[in-house]
Amino acid sequence: MEERNVMKTPLGSNSLVDVLETVLDKGVIIAGDISINLAEVELITIRIRLFIASVDKAKEVGMDWWETDPYFSSNAAKDNRLEEENRELRERLEKLESQSQPSGNDKEEEASASGKADSEESSS
Repeated sequence: MEERNVMKTPLGSNSLVDVLETVLDKGVIIAGDISINLAEVELITIRIRLFIASVDKAKEVGMDWWETDPYFSSNAAKDNRLEEENRELRERLEKLESQSQPSGNDKEEEASASGKADSEESSS
């Protein structure tokens, strides 16, 4: 009989691929806090939250921040609605501010009008 080089694995054991598939399918959350205290005074606290899952599972639970982050998504970089809205709002604000501030001519007219009123009062 011909002998073949076949890798045999024990039944019931999970390979790394099986474990990884299960983790990505179901998702795993690892959470922990690290605190550094000195004489009962908290110096620093680090909160660690790690969520490991497939993209589909992450979307299913509402985590899709990478779709709107321009660093991770070329579509987000193209979608500059917020920048456009910000630019439009700045233009509107400048227009409103320029309308609400009296121009230099208005100030001169007000000063000359009050000067005339003062001179008329003093002559009376």
